[in-house]
Amino acid sequence: MIRVFEAVTKRSGNGYRLFIAGGVTNCPDWQAELIKKLMNSEIDVDVDIYNPRRKNFPIRDKNASHEQIMWEYDRLKNADMISFWFSRGSLNPISLYELGMWGNSRNSNIVVGVDEEYERIPDVLIQTKLARPDVTVMLSLDQLAANIVEKINNGKQRC
Repeated sequence: MIRVFEAVTKRSGNGYRLFIAGGVTNCPDWQAELIKKLMNSEIDVDVDIYNPRRKNFPIRDKNASHEQIMWEYDRLKNADMISFWFSRGSLNPISLYELGMWGNSRNSNIVVGVDEEYERIPDVLIQTKLARPDVTVMLSLDQLAANIVEKINNGKQRC
């Protein structure tokens, strides 16, 4: 079974913890597309997906950004796998930072994908190859979803 937890819910599950990192602002809702692909896949274990995209971000609440960042950091820190997607529409600066932070942590289990229209594809490809030569950057959401499923089902999911 797959359960999805949207930021900043206090709930959490007891399944395999997958954080889907990537652009939210000025980006298409690629998270919904990836989640749909994963839900239609054959995954052998229960998966809890932590999605940083919220349906309603309270932009006028001055504490909302702090709460969002804290929620994301906690979920990233405790994830069994972090999936990165670099979407068109934005440079995804926070996602680049997170890839640098968690990608350079040798004990983080990561998968990485890049939209073919993302402006900084060479940066993601080169930096990922330098820090994590064992990680192949996927070039479509279909490839990224398949890579996630393969790693989970092959027992490479736990750090």
